[in-house]
Amino acid sequence: MTKTRLEAFSDGVLAIAITLLVIEIRPPEIHKGERLAHALWAQWPSYVAYLVSFLTIGVIWLNHHRIFDQVARVDGPLLVLNLNLLLWTALIPFPTAVVAEHLGGAGEAARTASALYCGVLLLMSLSFGALFAWVTHTDRLLHRLPPPAVVRAARLRFMFGLAVYAAAFALSLMSAPLALALCGLMALYYAFDQASVPAERESGEQRPTVPPA
Repeated sequence: MTKTRLEAFSDGVLAIAITLLVIEIRPPEIHKGERLAHALWAQWPSYVAYLVSFLTIGVIWLNHHRIFDQVARVDGPLLVLNLNLLLWTALIPFPTAVVAEHLGGAGEAARTASALYCGVLLLMSLSFGALFAWVTHTDRLLHRLPPPAVVRAARLRFMFGLAVYAAAFALSLMSAPLALALCGLMALYYAFDQASVPAERESGEQRPTVPPA
């Protein structure tokens, strides 16, 4: 399979997943004597869940593109790891709907919904980390071999989300809104490029020079 075909398939899955999020936002039911503005405001958990999940899937797409922009060829394990990533990413609309339904309440339901949401994101992060580790474990799939120190730094930077999503999962058992907010912060973190691995220059390659002003 070519890299282009893998990216096209992945883009299609991610596009469907991110589109499904908005389906759960429905026009509110207005009861007798209730104002539309109040009914719309009462749906704030749906808006928050949609925003966090949209940002999350969006940065998954961004970093997926950044990783595969560096890949020269694909192999069997990479295909399996990519499918595993899509498995958990495509599932995100389900816990998003559960969180939107129960976040506005309190007690066990809100905590369970938040734990489900954070748990799915943790599994997604594990699968993305495994894919990134496989891509960077040798120079066989990349255009060039990055220096070992650069690879280690890139892995720590990219897999930082594992610890944070695990913390969000633990926090969800105490405060659902705070756990969701932590997931949103991770989406903002990954919006910046955490996936590019600067390659080692080929022998004899010179640093680009800046012409004099």
